[in-house]
Amino acid sequence: MHLNAAIRIRLGAFDLDIDLAVESGEVLAILGPNGSGKTTLLRCLAGLQPIDGGCISLGDTVLDDPSTDTFIPPERRHVSFVFQDYLLFAHLNAIDNVAFGLQARGVARRVARLQASEWLERLGLGTHLRHAPGALSGGQQQRVALARALATEPQLLLLDEPLAALDATTHAAVRRELREHLRGFGGARVLITHNPLDAYALADRIIVLEGGRATQSGTLASITARPRSRYVAQLFGTNFLAGHTVGDTFTSDGGGTLVVDATDNGPTYASIAPSAISIFRAQPDGSPRNVWRTTITNVESTFDRVRVGLGEPLPMVAEITAAGLAALDRHPGDEVWAALKTTEITTYPA
Repeated sequence: MHLNAAIRIRLGAFDLDIDLAVESGEVLAILGPNGSGKTTLLRCLAGLQPIDGGCISLGDTVLDDPSTDTFIPPERRHVSFVFQDYLLFAHLNAIDNVAFGLQARGVARRVARLQASEWLERLGLGTHLRHAPGALSGGQQQRVALARALATEPQLLLLDEPLAALDATTHAAVRRELREHLRGFGGARVLITHNPLDAYALADRIIVLEGGRATQSGTLASITARPRSRYVAQLFGTNFLAGHTVGDTFTSDGGGTLVVDATDNGPTYASIAPSAISIFRAQPDGSPRNVWRTTITNVESTFDRVRVGLGEPLPMVAEITAAGLAALDRHPGDEVWAALKTTEITTYPA
């Protein structure tokens, strides 16, 4: 079932303005920082928040269109919502939690409980039918919430940070389970996440949402290759500079310059892998065409690698080994020299 949505809504000082389309059987992931409008987007699709302008349609059915005064309430939409904290009823066991959604749509209690039992069996919870949510693990609670959502046979499935409530030890395992379960659902699916690994594992396509606007869309590979904002670059662990290029010289908005392996003109973005930047105690000799003096701003260790923040004129992060940092013998506030080959810089029109 194809989803088409043009959402325009203002909530206080925040406004959301986004267009999206999702094919039947496709998983679209929405990535974005806190406050970017991700959950508001899902609430609009679910009918929990009417839009001010635009139109939301699912197949041939218009769900929300202020221009024609059309609004189908949540309970009449073929849409299911898996919330971040699952929102299971603590006083109901697993089978009655799943049956609740069916009964709310008019299915008789006996039939609803039978269908709920079948869904829980399908999701590997056949021995937990009468367990209360408090007696289930985080992964089991997620499967109950997913069963409740799928049991109503929705045309659109919405998942709001479905893995965020899990601890690190169960996160990867439950993500694998969720991927398998989603493969059996034929409707359109929209997933909200802040974790790029979850987006990579679960989604066919990604939209990056920042400040209520879509700033990038495409596959994970296409987005990471050419980030178009500092948020995206930081999310995927790369450096991002905005500026302009004249010939083979890139000048950042902060005034730093780099010789690049291109001959473009105009507003430009530059993406640089932290591992491509070398750091020295003194001005280095050799072939790099880009050498500059800077200051260490911070140092962060991750396993056997160290990320070294560099200050002006080109604020970036370099990644070196722990042994390399020890040999460098430099600390935050100390001056160092940085070097970068032109071939390690990816530039593209802004």
